[in-house]
Amino acid sequence: MKRLASTGFGTACVLFLQGCAGWQSALDPKGPAASELAWLIWFFTALCAVIWVLVMIALATPLMMRSRDGAEPLVLDAGADHRKLRVVVIAVGLTAVIVVGLTLLSFFANRTLAAIGSDAALTIRVTGHQWWWEVRYEDATPSRILTTANEIHIPAGEPVRLLLTSTDVIHSFWVPSLSGKLDLIPGHINVLDIKADKPGVYRGQCAEFCGAQHANMGTFIIAEPKEKFDAWWNDQLQPSGPPASDEAKAGEDLFLKRPCVMCHRIGGTPAGGTVAPDLTHIASRRTLAAGTLTMSRGNIAAWIADPQGVKPGSHMPVVELNGDELNAIVAYLEGLK
Repeated sequence: MKRLASTGFGTACVLFLQGCAGWQSALDPKGPAASELAWLIWFFTALCAVIWVLVMIALATPLMMRSRDGAEPLVLDAGADHRKLRVVVIAVGLTAVIVVGLTLLSFFANRTLAAIGSDAALTIRVTGHQWWWEVRYEDATPSRILTTANEIHIPAGEPVRLLLTSTDVIHSFWVPSLSGKLDLIPGHINVLDIKADKPGVYRGQCAEFCGAQHANMGTFIIAEPKEKFDAWWNDQLQPSGPPASDEAKAGEDLFLKRPCVMCHRIGGTPAGGTVAPDLTHIASRRTLAAGTLTMSRGNIAAWIADPQGVKPGSHMPVVELNGDELNAIVAYLEGLK
């Protein structure tokens, strides 16, 4: 039994610690903002645990003494009353000191967070939609402004400023490994500064209930070395290449003749819609539908054929296609890298 108990306790500890790691954990910080917040979380938790233990001891001690001494008649004791009053005054004083101390810690933490993006060279506008993220890379040169969706590439080791807003309801942007959460409010811009200490992929999530598919509104921040990031940006600025096969060419023709062209944009083609994600380089992304599906030929087909079956309530309509037409459009989109 002791061995089983020991094994169970060890397993529980491993599972507990495993929950503190991963690409979407506030307790596994990968940037200065997340590190500051993680330190606050651990400090608050430890302090509250100590306070809880002391309170339990204070409650248990008189009960244990009374149980040991047996019931006693009620006796007025002025000295005991004064001692109890001193205990209460000390407890109130300590409470005030702790509250003020925690407030000061929060204040200085906010100052640290505000200083992260003071010298940010890259500004990205993130716009929340039901239920996807529009990502626009700002640049002083209009021809270098880039719009993509759901994935945010940033240079590792450099501060980045995010301008957050929304077109419909309140969303909340949260990539716990890199920063705290901040709301996206229609008609208003909030500023969030982030920095990834090293290259990696960090998952984010909308943290404010925004409708039926709130849980399927994920994002990914991909931190890369500066040279690789610059190369990615330059590649993304290029228009889509010509279809690589006859089937893909037929798919392009179908795409431009069907309702798809009214909502989506594909650089280098007449498709110029702005109400849905830009598809110029869709096949280079890791996922479809804001993290709902991994990128693959089969999932592209499933998403086009039945978007409401994959993501009920999404604003993408069902487009009537036969099997050959669906395969042609999938072949075309699969080549947009």
